[in-house]
Amino acid sequence: MFTKITEQPSLHDKLDEKSVHELLVEMNEEDQKVALAVRETIPQIEQLVEQIVPRMKRGGRIFYMGAGTSGRLGVLDASEIPPTFGMPNTYVIGLIAGGDTALRNPVEKAEDDPERSWKELQEHNISILDTVIGIAASGTTPYVIGALRHAREFGCLTASISCNPGSPVTEEAEIAIVPVVGPEFVTGSTRLKSGTAQKLVCNMITTTTMIKMGRVKGNKMVNMQLSNKKLVDRGTRMLVEELGLDYERAQQLLLLHGSVKKAIDAYRQ
Repeated sequence: MFTKITEQPSLHDKLDEKSVHELLVEMNEEDQKVALAVRETIPQIEQLVEQIVPRMKRGGRIFYMGAGTSGRLGVLDASEIPPTFGMPNTYVIGLIAGGDTALRNPVEKAEDDPERSWKELQEHNISILDTVIGIAASGTTPYVIGALRHAREFGCLTASISCNPGSPVTEEAEIAIVPVVGPEFVTGSTRLKSGTAQKLVCNMITTTTMIKMGRVKGNKMVNMQLSNKKLVDRGTRMLVEELGLDYERAQQLLLLHGSVKKAIDAYRQ
């Protein structure tokens, strides 16, 4: 039987008797452990991305599967890919137990059905080129376990992000990413350090994947969607720097072609 580190008593007691300053300082002390825990998982994240990229180049996708906070983090990361990298929203997909309703309100017992997640993946025409990443801080969520088990049997690449070594989800996934962040500041509240660690890992997976997919030039988001004035300004300044144009000409070029990359390519042809 594995130990649920995420459910162990907090290292801080009598929280209700402490000042706001004391609470904030102690929470910050705990948060500083997260990045170090994630650093220990870089070999597994690297292994995963190295396998995702060739699959995605052949049409594969990433599916995040989770419930509660974990599910919301997967949906969040997926939703940021189109505006940041200009990729269609079909390349990284976040599915949460209970559907979109669960993004704002808990859906009773939705995470307890291990078969529902596979049905949802089938509704998205799951392929052996796809990668299924189960996110579960505790590592025991049936919705996530079922998704990983069926997806692996089907032939998908599978990975898990959890904070308890040896948990059921780590046993179901080919690649287990396990940042061990220790007990939460508020005992069992995995929206805290565990959630932060999961967000960092998701950031690393998709950002490095998108870079390797050619969606970044140098260190710039040259494929970002021009969905507001701030991003148009950012893209214009990129062109000013890259092509040596004045601001007005750069903005005209950007708006004509719709992205920094397309503008650069058109200008240099």
